[in-house]
Amino acid sequence: MLKVLKNLKESWYLVLIIIILLCIQAATDLKLPDFTSQIVNVGIQQGGIENTAPNVIRKSTLDQLMYFTDKDSEILNDYKLLEKNQENIEKYPVIKDEDVYELKDISKEEFDALQSYMEKPLMVLNFMNSEEFQAQMKSMPSSAIAEQMQSSMLELPDTITKQSAYAFIKTEYEAIGLDTVKISNDYILKTGLMMLLVALISMISAILIMFLSSIVAARLGKTLRDKVFKKTLSFSNKEFKEFSVASLITRNTNDIQRIQELLAMLFRVIVYAPIMAIGGLLAVITTSNLSMAWIIGLAVLLILMIVGTLFITTMPRFKLMQVLIDKLNLVAREILKGIPVIRAFNTQKREEKRFDEANENLMKNSIFVNRVMSLMNPLMSLIMQGIMILIIWVGGHNIDEGIMQVGNMMAFLQYTMHIVMSFLFISMLSIILPRASVSANRINEVLEKKPSIVDKPKDKQEKFDDNKKGLVEFKNVSFKYPDGEAEVLSDIDFTAKAGETTAIIGSTGSGKSTIINLIPRFYDVTEGEILIDGANVKNVAQKELRKKIGYVPQKGMLFSGTIKTNIKYGKNVSDEEMEKAAEIAQATEFIETKEDKYNSEISQGGNNVSGGQRQRLSIARALAIDPEIFIFDDSFSALDLKTDKNLREALKEKTEGKTVIIVAQRVSTILNAEQIIVLDEGKIVGKGTHEELYNNCEIYTQIANSQLSEEELRNKEV
Repeated sequence: MLKVLKNLKESWYLVLIIIILLCIQAATDLKLPDFTSQIVNVGIQQGGIENTAPNVIRKSTLDQLMYFTDKDSEILNDYKLLEKNQENIEKYPVIKDEDVYELKDISKEEFDALQSYMEKPLMVLNFMNSEEFQAQMKSMPSSAIAEQMQSSMLELPDTITKQSAYAFIKTEYEAIGLDTVKISNDYILKTGLMMLLVALISMISAILIMFLSSIVAARLGKTLRDKVFKKTLSFSNKEFKEFSVASLITRNTNDIQRIQELLAMLFRVIVYAPIMAIGGLLAVITTSNLSMAWIIGLAVLLILMIVGTLFITTMPRFKLMQVLIDKLNLVAREILKGIPVIRAFNTQKREEKRFDEANENLMKNSIFVNRVMSLMNPLMSLIMQGIMILIIWVGGHNIDEGIMQVGNMMAFLQYTMHIVMSFLFISMLSIILPRASVSANRINEVLEKKPSIVDKPKDKQEKFDDNKKGLVEFKNVSFKYPDGEAEVLSDIDFTAKAGETTAIIGSTGSGKSTIINLIPRFYDVTEGEILIDGANVKNVAQKELRKKIGYVPQKGMLFSGTIKTNIKYGKNVSDEEMEKAAEIAQATEFIETKEDKYNSEISQGGNNVSGGQRQRLSIARALAIDPEIFIFDDSFSALDLKTDKNLREALKEKTEGKTVIIVAQRVSTILNAEQIIVLDEGKIVGKGTHEELYNNCEIYTQIANSQLSEEELRNKEV
């Protein structure tokens, strides 16, 4: 997987921006529960009063407070007596009737100390103003009441002490003439606006993350597809047989898509989820009561158990999925390609059954995986809802006992959901990652595959000898396929000269096409050597070697486009040269009948033209590049005898001074060749002209007599 992700280096700056944005989003998301807590606790329950040291206090109240603290001098030093001027009267109406003290501008350390001095005395004053206390005053002596109050102060939780202090400050503010409703609303509005701002930053970050992640994933997909495709183009026939075309297509599409899907989630799991999990835990530890921390542990444990079970169950099936997709693609491609044969032999039902079998195997595997994975959402939803109910139940008891406030419970609930979701993200990765890892391994198999045919370093490459232009030499060549046991060719030795036609003939399976495939180095010889222009084909650049060769395969292969683009495929020649090549290849007769002439459309594979037309366009394509060496691999087999004869006559003029190598099944095609090589079971059994072979080579004589009459063979006019 890491090898695949190394291809992200071209998008490193986008990855860095995504990581920064994820950190910003995590920080803002972790801040939101705190705002919720503040709105509920401070804005609603405390009436917008944030501190247990009042900003203003009446002298009479301050005098009462001094009875319950030994820090009276420290408290008085932090307050100043307000003047009874018009400004202060408007601000604090009660100042007309009695003195009011205002908090001085003091340091944070002094303010924190002041709050600790005033917290419990304010709670006592609040209790003294309550109806319960007033009733006790009537039935109990003052000494007993004082003793009970002192005992209660020691036993009460810190939360209740602060809430009582806030309640008294609110009452004091009302007595001074302050609008406590406005104080509460202002605090809620201020905190709410900050909360909206933080949520907006989180939303913008999330949108940018999704936008940039899609760009990074798309770029990675493009890079991987480009590398896999270019690597595939460097493969020889050996590598194509190892992977199969269907598998290479799946790796370049489906497997890379899996990597892109993983990448969209990967940044969030690696960066966002850990920050949220750690940040949530720290927030719970610092702002909430730890007596509920066990609920988080329970939630995480349940998630890990469920995800672990699903992982063990589905992992083998995920690995099997890609193999089954390969199989389905292989069968579908084979059937679609072979439709004419299937219809000719009435085997549609058999092929339908074969496709259904591959399709059903994939379906069954997919259904099993989807059924198991479909349990994920309801089970996770059940855990989440159960955890929420548990938090509310336990938190409700804690609120009732004064251990925590409602806002703290709500914040704890949100932090817990963040932590649980983070572990869920991380756990989900453990399911997505193995499947993506299978795809990554399949991609790496292609990228790391070393082609069996490679160019030597430039300083070790041979140069072509201009004095041997067009010379093709086979020197004691033997060959067997990489996965084969027996040799296909043995001790092949011949020379094809410029200005001459060398023909190769023999029975089916004798090795004719194999010899042709060795010249442009589609395979490497097992023993011996092949020389082109005096240079060993293994010691020259493949690109330079193939520039010298005009290759026409047995099955004419055309590309989607037009007749013009197909003829000009090897070299962008002028229209006059293109038309000349088409004329020599005897393709003009059918091109001129088309409405758009050379701009007529050619479908994929040339399926909208006949076999003979495909062969003639393939020949025209080879003629257009005007190479030193022409190779025709049974390229006249689909032509009628008249077209074959006209084509050979036209070729004679075009190929004058060129090396022509022809593989043929028909003797009539090669009667006038300067050299005919007869193959039988991978060995040369005859070499010479038509007359020499007809008189001296039994196999050639049998082939010739089976195709032509004695008169035709004698006159050589076919």
